[in-house]
Amino acid sequence: MYRYKVLAALCVMAGNASAGELKALQGESIDLGAYHGVVYYTEGDRGYQVVTTIAENAAGSPVRCEATLDEGESLTISTPGGLNESSEALEISRAGGRLLVTRIDTAPKLVRAGQ
Repeated sequence: MYRYKVLAALCVMAGNASAGELKALQGESIDLGAYHGVVYYTEGDRGYQVVTTIAENAAGSPVRCEATLDEGESLTISTPGGLNESSEALEISRAGGRLLVTRIDTAPKLVRAGQ
């Protein structure tokens, strides 16, 4: 129960962004369809330490992902779409000393064989 309160508190404290620049230690809310969460980063000796926490709706268990990004590197966070639905995805990239979050196009919809 405690982890849900922490995730909810982070979402309330964070701004709302689906695309834009993040500042160090300033969380931003992310929306990936049924999945919602927060992304933030800290500056370290090896690069930007990016932390993303997402959960499926309020009842889902949160998942935390961490990555260290150097200049010019990026990572993609995606969630699956259902049958005949598109996936949702964000790209988090480091460029020009900034960390950017951008919604990206995803793979084609899943369809049943023969459709």
